Amino acid sequence: MRQIYENYTQEDFEVWKILFDRQMKQFPTHACEAYRDGLKIANFETGTIPDFKETNQILQDTTGWQLAVVPGIVPDYTFFELMANRRFPATTWLRKMKELDYLEEPDMFHDVFAHVPLLTNQHFVNFLEELSKIGLEYVGNDYAIQLLSRVYWFTVEFGLIQDPAGLRIYGAGILSSAGETRFSLSEKPPKHAFSIDHMLDTAYRKDVFQTEYFITESYEQLYDSIPEIRKLMAEKLKTVA
Repeated sequence: MRQIYENYTQEDFEVWKILFDRQMKQFPTHACEAYRDGLKIANFETGTIPDFKETNQILQDTTGWQLAVVPGIVPDYTFFELMANRRFPATTWLRKMKELDYLEEPDMFHDVFAHVPLLTNQHFVNFLEELSKIGLEYVGNDYAIQLLSRVYWFTVEFGLIQDPAGLRIYGAGILSSAGETRFSLSEKPPKHAFSIDHMLDTAYRKDVFQTEYFITESYEQLYDSIPEIRKLMAEKLKTVA
């Protein structure tokens, strides 16, 4: 599959611009420094839907990653295999104007605007690659994939990080949502210190704002947690064997 740029409509460009501008107003005080740096590297602009050819060249030159076009949510094996080979699955379609605030399935704004900037951070993509290799080992084991998905969810999708300037967002699920961007850093939801064991024991829902978040100290901490993820998953799987 490939991105067919000429197929984008005027509504698509308007949707991208509205979502882009809305988030950019919040990001100076909400998005993490690495994301904001990556946004500049990716050269994303208001009113201009990214061209995957240009984005892939930037990613290749920066961290050796690429975007791989997918139609939507893909099977576990495909998802992990792509990322284990440094290819991030991304859709090319954009939500409609009436769907600005909620989608059941991630669109291009989530996959590209929210995820791509951090794909320029070497420690972060190293974590993604190694986490995906663990996923490949457990494809077919539903309980193991459920456990691993919790780590992915509370880091890559809904993670917070302690930046020099204060608590900030790096999770793409938050960064693509105007409402959750504000909510996640408010005093309302509980926030926990980074703990793989705690994440593995914490279920989540996809249809509401998260009821709790985990705070990463650094992207090095993410990558360094890989051995612990392997160890704790093996221990938990033994208890249900």
